[in-house]
This record gives sequence, structure tokens and C-alpha cells, in this order.
Amino acid sequence: MSRNGGENMALTVMRPGLLTTVQDLGRPAYQQYGVVVGGVMDEGAARVANLLVGNDEGMAVLELTMAGAGLRADEDMAMAICGGDMVVEADGESVPLWRPVLWREGSVLSFLTCRSGCRAYLAVSGGIDVPLVMGSRSTYLRAGIGGLEGRALRKGDKLSVLPSAPGSKQAQVMHMLRGQGGTMSWHAGHFAIMHTPMHVIRIMPGTHMDRLSAESKHALLQTAFRVGVRSDRMGYRLEGQQLQLITKEELLSEAVAAGTIQVPGDGQPIVLLADRQTTGGYPRVAQVAAVDLPIFAGLKPGDEVRFQLITHQDAERLLLQRERDIDVLKAGIALKMKKAGAVSAPT
Repeated sequence: MSRNGGENMALTVMRPGLLTTVQDLGRPAYQQYGVVVGGVMDEGAARVANLLVGNDEGMAVLELTMAGAGLRADEDMAMAICGGDMVVEADGESVPLWRPVLWREGSVLSFLTCRSGCRAYLAVSGGIDVPLVMGSRSTYLRAGIGGLEGRALRKGDKLSVLPSAPGSKQAQVMHMLRGQGGTMSWHAGHFAIMHTPMHVIRIMPGTHMDRLSAESKHALLQTAFRVGVRSDRMGYRLEGQQLQLITKEELLSEAVAAGTIQVPGDGQPIVLLADRQTTGGYPRVAQVAAVDLPIFAGLKPGDEVRFQLITHQDAERLLLQRERDIDVLKAGIALKMKKAGAVSAPT
């Protein structure tokens, strides 16, 4: 049960920035009813941020777009910021990314600029506490559900966090932070995506790849596409060489997934993302490999991408490797907690 509106609030929104929302891993169990999955744009960054503060991977975080946000801690808590390479300060002091940091009561966290990427994820110990809607705390703006009243955060909003039990992982992280002066010496920066002027996105053939003309297949794989200004959390509209279909036969609407690449009538591909619809009737010419979906979370209008064709087996291998990397991170954090507990235990 959320404590929003009560007296025990953990943080206050001083400035909301361009777009700040509460998100988690979404609502995958309700697609058969036409409910979008939603959730974070960069699942990997949100999961790692949660693990760094001792949370379960799926706890609610704040998704911050670009810069400008200012947040005040109303109690001491552990935090971790992952995702885009943002300049973040707490009361004028630089805050490191991809590692646990003690966010002290009264301290104001400011997201100043983006060196690269455009979205960051703030996890706090316990996880953001807003009401569950269909099993998720994620905000779906188009329908006005989830998160805080189904909307983006505003100046003056107050949020609470779920309580951390004594002896929990969150409590252990807080103990470790206090013992190390407020910042851990270790980090998970190897999970960061290096944003470059040109990203290569790995894709697999879609159900309707054979509907593209030979020239358009070549264009899809050999030319660059630019992120259009009409891109949003629902999908990124790409601009480049117009893709031509060899048949104009209409399709029945069928299920789509995160990373499905559709080609509408104007021939400019659309990559479906977190807030995508559950079904679509445009030709589905390709599917982005799951491990490369987080790249789109950091792309801004004007950024360019190229596509590289891989097999489904390659995509599965890459995904399994990412999950192994996250398992290694979990084991490493558990080991550091165990060592910290042994050092602090009475002899």
C-alpha cells in the first residue's frame, strides 16, 4: 500500500526536469487484454541500479529524461544512478554513476546535463512506493495509469519508499555505505552503454522481411537511419531511404513485441519500444535483438543507427551472456555484503 499523501515521505520533487516518471519492468501479463507492457526503456540499467542498492530487480525506479530534474532526500537512503552518462550533483558535489551512494537527508540531487545518452534511472533503497496497478507501478502516460496518478512528476510531488527490514539487503547496503564514507569503492560501470555518433543495432529477420524489395533489403542493412523528432516511448520513427514493399496486400493485426520494426505506408521504419501497442497491422520486417534494445533508450532525435543482421541463435547467445553478467554482479554484491558483515560482527 502506498504511503503517498501521508507524513512519511522519502523524497520531494524540487524540479521535474523534461520528463520524470515512476517505472518498473512493466505489465507483461495483461497483453491479451490490450494493455501495453510499458515499464522502463532501459531494462538493464534499471535492474542494475536496483541491485546496487539491495533491491529486487523489478522494484520501481525513477526514469529521468535528459536533464533539469532536482530531487531532495527527506530521509537517509541508498541510491544508485545508472543509464545515460549524466552530470549529477548533490549539493554541488559530483555524484558517481553506476555505484551505491548514500543520499543524505536534506541533500538535493541535481541532474545537470547529458554527456551522452538521454535517460537515467534512479533507484533508492526499498524502491519507490506508489500503488500497484495490474501488478506494476510503472507509469503509462497515454492511459493515465500507474506511477503517481498516472502522470509525469511535478514540482512539489512527494514520494515514499517501501520499508527496508532489519537485516535486509537494503539495510546491509546502508550499513556498508555509512562505513565507507557514503560511497562504495566498487561500481558496475561495465554495464554502461557507450553512446557514439553511430550505433550498430543487431536485428533478426521479421515475419514480413520477404515483402521488402531487394533494394529496400539492401537499404535496411547498408544505409544509416536517423531518429526522427516524433519518436517517443511508444516507438522511434526512423528517417532515411524509403523502404518499398513488393506487395500492398493488407495484413491482419498480429502481436508485436519490444523491438519489432514495422514499415508503415510512408516507407519509414518504426521501432516499437516500451509503450508500444499490443498488436499491429503494418509489415513486421525485422526484430531488434533484446540486448540492443537499451541503446534506443539513449538515442535522441538526430542520432543515427545502422542495422546488422544476425541469427536468432546469435541473439539468444547474446541475451544469455547478458544474464550471466547480471548473475555475476549479484554474486559479487552478495560476497561484498558477506565480507562487510564479517568485519562488522563482534569478536
